[in-house]
Amino acid sequence: MGPDHPESPDRLLAITRHLQSLDLAAQLDWVTPEEATHDQLLMVHPEAYLQQLEMMQPASGRVFTDPDTAMTADTLRAAKLAAGANIAAVDMVLSNQVTNAFACTRPPGHHAERGTSMGFCFYNNIALAAMRALNFHRLNRVAIVDFDVHQGNGTIDVFQGDERVLICSSFQHPFYPHSHVYRQAANIVNTPILAGTSAQDYRLAVEADWLQRLHDFRPELVLVSAGFDGHRLDPLAELNLEAADYRWLTDMLTGVARDHADNRLVSTLEGGYHLQALAESVAAHLQGLVAV
Repeated sequence: MGPDHPESPDRLLAITRHLQSLDLAAQLDWVTPEEATHDQLLMVHPEAYLQQLEMMQPASGRVFTDPDTAMTADTLRAAKLAAGANIAAVDMVLSNQVTNAFACTRPPGHHAERGTSMGFCFYNNIALAAMRALNFHRLNRVAIVDFDVHQGNGTIDVFQGDERVLICSSFQHPFYPHSHVYRQAANIVNTPILAGTSAQDYRLAVEADWLQRLHDFRPELVLVSAGFDGHRLDPLAELNLEAADYRWLTDMLTGVARDHADNRLVSTLEGGYHLQALAESVAAHLQGLVAV
């Protein structure tokens, strides 16, 4: 993405190094994904958009698909691997190979709309995971919970009005991407959070907005857009969460998965740009998943 860009390879390096320093690493199965196929990407994105991305990809150097989002010669391969990881995670969980999974991938996905790349995102990883569960595995109800500090506008663009999917999304507001906040179809639960909100007030807000809706929906699979940029140290936002709050969120969501989905949960990395805070928050998230 270029020098000093927050969406850096150092993000995954910080996470993996921190995990390897913990006993937690030995409790995880590490799986290398394959690229999502063209037909799989078509579950969410139209042919014209996929062709446009392929045509824009440079042989060398960088091109920008929007002011924040750069593409290099290797970007689409990375994006297809990230998408493929999410599809594979759904397959593994729904075939009972594993109880739950975390796709530790970049680029992120939740800002990618059906036909638009934005916010560091090219393919909508969590939407592809949901479509895989619905169309291939024939589930009837999938919940998507997005606690990234930026609203998952792309996921809402794909699923608003789709009664098979319940989306619960918390995000700093007013804030990027400044869209879909008030496009509240019946299956969308938006929880806007003011800058400077305390962690305790954040917990109260999301529990009040989400928990009963999730239980009433009775999801057969819980999907999580896990963005850790609501951490108080994150340079791109102004919320006050700590690693312990991400463990609390994880425990709440694994509780929903336990009650309705036979513990089946797939989480994918979205944002998080303070390297130490990101690594510690991901570890807290994974500790919650391992505890199931």
